[in-house]
Amino acid sequence: MNLLSDIITYIRRIIKTPSNAVISDELIIDYINRFWIMDVDARMQLFDLKTKYQFQTVPTVDQYNMPLYNIQTEPGNQTISYYPVYQGFLGPAYINGIAVPLQTQKNSFFNIWPKVTQQLATVAVGDGGPSYSFQLPILSGINSIPNNPPLNGLLRGHVDISGIIATGNNIDPPVTDAFITTIPVTSVDSAFFITSIDETGANVVVQDSGQFLEGNVNYGLLMKPGQAPFGNQSLGDYSTTENTVNYLTGEVNVTFPVNIPAGNNINVQCYFFQTGLPRAILFYNNVITLRSPPDTQYSVEMDAYLTPAAFLSTGQAIQFGYMSEYIARGAARKILADTGDVEQFQFYEPLFREQELLVWKRSQRQWTATRTETIYSMGFGQGYSQNTLGGGGVS
Repeated sequence: MNLLSDIITYIRRIIKTPSNAVISDELIIDYINRFWIMDVDARMQLFDLKTKYQFQTVPTVDQYNMPLYNIQTEPGNQTISYYPVYQGFLGPAYINGIAVPLQTQKNSFFNIWPKVTQQLATVAVGDGGPSYSFQLPILSGINSIPNNPPLNGLLRGHVDISGIIATGNNIDPPVTDAFITTIPVTSVDSAFFITSIDETGANVVVQDSGQFLEGNVNYGLLMKPGQAPFGNQSLGDYSTTENTVNYLTGEVNVTFPVNIPAGNNINVQCYFFQTGLPRAILFYNNVITLRSPPDTQYSVEMDAYLTPAAFLSTGQAIQFGYMSEYIARGAARKILADTGDVEQFQFYEPLFREQELLVWKRSQRQWTATRTETIYSMGFGQGYSQNTLGGGGVS
């Protein structure tokens, strides 16, 4: 049973175009994808699209982007670019099977887990030239041979999913031996800053870029910050560890964009942390932030609503057969709106709403299968003294 082919046939009946002469199957599939990908998840949250998102942490890495679909190709070689695999995350959330709070407000999260800036004065002194190598004193000898797990380190710069999309490669975080200039300034969250004063008295600032050195992802690429949209600039050579910071050992090699006069201090601002088992999650700007930063691999699990993948060809069946008529009417509705056929649009609108209500009711029946918990009904196995995870007993 080819449900997608049936949907196309049904759409043609609604819009009164029985053949490819007026509108091609490829264009109809494009409208189906537009409705399925962009509209359905915004119109209602379906139980069938509720799923689990799970990933393994990377030692010392505290920020993780929501994953993106790879580029998909419709019939006719029309591409669908990267977009998020999930609509968003919600509780309950678990790390290694233990429930942890999931926050979506930065103030609530960072009031408990503040990012305290380390102001390291005079890590080096200018000698009249632009190039310097130095060791951060707070990491001196701690991770000279990076141990597993690393006990201390520096928070790393980060590129959000808009920046990942801008690179044209679904590689997160960006790993390269040449600075990527297509990442917008607004997509970079820097966590390491080197500052000084040039011969004119102006500030000199170099910071990490959220890009990492190919061959060793503990090295972050340094950059000269610039103005939006694409003002961040390369410092030159990155083929070795030049113009990088090692987040575990504190080794820094930098070539400033200008000479630093002899005797001028070179300072560093950074975030120093101790690793451990993460006990809280922040989801903000499509980024998952963990505190504490993990010292080893941990399993993170959250509930999520899936953003559907595209329907790619007439030979592939859709995932949920009961939604076929709803999808057909939704796609036809968009076509009628675009072609300006107001009379047909208004005639079929009640039928589209009817199908949407039927699809929505299927999810509601599933939701109502479980009793809503109250202070008097704490759920199966919770709240009793023999349950060490649920807390105290019942009086």
